[in-house]
Amino acid sequence: MSSRELKLAVIYTRVSSKTQTARGDGLGSQETRCREMARSRGYKVVGTFSDDLSGSAINRPGMQAMLTFLRKGKPVEHIVLIDDISRLARGVKAHIELRAAIGAAGGILESPSVEFGDDADSELQEYILATVAQHQRRKNAEQTSNRMRARVMNGYWPFQRPMGYRYVRSPGQGKILVPEEPMASIITEALEGYASGRFQLQAEVKRFLESFPVFPRDKRGEVRPTLVSELLTRPIYAGYIEVEKWSIPIRKGQHEGLISFETHRKILERLAGRPLAAARANLGEHFALRGFVTCGHCGSSLYSCWSTGRYARYPYYICQKRHCAAYGKSIKRDVLEGEFEALLKGLEPSPHLLGAARAMFRDIWDHFRANREAESELWKKESANVDRQVDLILDRLAKAESPSVIKAYEDRVKSLEMRKVECMEKIANCGRPMRNFDEASRTAFEFLANPWKLWVSGERDQQRTVLKLAFTDRLAYVKNEGFRTAHLSFPFQYLADISGAKNGMVRSRGLEPPRCYSPPPQGGASTNSATSA
Repeated sequence: MSSRELKLAVIYTRVSSKTQTARGDGLGSQETRCREMARSRGYKVVGTFSDDLSGSAINRPGMQAMLTFLRKGKPVEHIVLIDDISRLARGVKAHIELRAAIGAAGGILESPSVEFGDDADSELQEYILATVAQHQRRKNAEQTSNRMRARVMNGYWPFQRPMGYRYVRSPGQGKILVPEEPMASIITEALEGYASGRFQLQAEVKRFLESFPVFPRDKRGEVRPTLVSELLTRPIYAGYIEVEKWSIPIRKGQHEGLISFETHRKILERLAGRPLAAARANLGEHFALRGFVTCGHCGSSLYSCWSTGRYARYPYYICQKRHCAAYGKSIKRDVLEGEFEALLKGLEPSPHLLGAARAMFRDIWDHFRANREAESELWKKESANVDRQVDLILDRLAKAESPSVIKAYEDRVKSLEMRKVECMEKIANCGRPMRNFDEASRTAFEFLANPWKLWVSGERDQQRTVLKLAFTDRLAYVKNEGFRTAHLSFPFQYLADISGAKNGMVRSRGLEPPRCYSPPPQGGASTNSATSA
């Protein structure tokens, strides 16, 4: 065959996803078949193009590059080789448009699997095959969706793994989620910190996550606010799953949660309400008590500032409330914060008093363990009550006609379903063996024994924790007089009260031990925390 009769050809291959490109040899197999056809017909292959996108898409990079190549090669016609009609497109509309675009660019479509022609019969066959390819694509999508939905119904998460988890294969279960360290522990601390009030704003959670180099960031080196919101609102981190697009309500998952469902509920309640205090990004960078100490005269927050001297800059706290008796009177940072450290040291109970408190809490702990079965029955009654409320609302929902009323009923049912999940979690926890007292209380008593030690660690998150756990309100300070009476949190206030008692011991009666079951008032429980600016 002469060089004038030698036809030029290009090869186009396609798979549906990048995963198929990485794990399989689909592109290579298609190219091999097309090259065999080119050799048998005497074509010279001058280019290969490929895509890893769905067959329903038209604007594919590889396809557009091939069309550009064909246009530049005009007026010479090129044979466009595809392994199968489904490789060109998996939709009738996409097939027709691409077929026309290839022809307009100077390409002639050929395949080892099908004959393309311009007569009516060939065109009918081509369109039938394109329709079959479209049907197969949609059928595959439906089957995949049905299998994934069934997995969700059985408590398995079939989508992309959430941050903090990884997939492992389990015999008889397929792929299941398991916590991935250290990311799982970081997320747990962030979620529990927001639920407890340690972090008042999502911005504080964001800064906490950014303090860990291993936590993923965007191109600017920041944790995206949308990622923080996603972490806070997803029930999957509590061990539960929910898929609204498939109308699958929340249910227990087959994976281990990073937090309890109760903690998840507290997070949602906090997100629905107002933050107790705003926290600045530079809060405590050089002034550990900024936003927590108020002026003892007017009650406004003390500001922090630097005064420039002859040889150095000096830090001060100052009241900037006009008409206040202390307006403009600066307080040396070292003086104020030194007196605060003395205040913290004064909270340290004697070994004898701490031992008495430990014995008291151990009695409460033992009483709590002995009554767990009874508390479980209370939660079962609460669960049955929730079921009755759901049935009642569903009866009303069936009779409702107004869209707003229907939406209100649906929201109420969803809220009750979450309450039912919380009940079931409480029932399960009441039947679970508890850790021993020493293991569970070690950290708490280390803090009670010496809160000053945690404060002088110098870590701002630790210092904020001290402020929130030791005090129920901000501290008022008067220059040359010191701090006003501090509002201590319950543990420190109770230790202070019994230390002032004549016998120095805890009364044998009058203390109600905490219960496993304590139904919150209608509308949800509130969260108390120290206030900071």
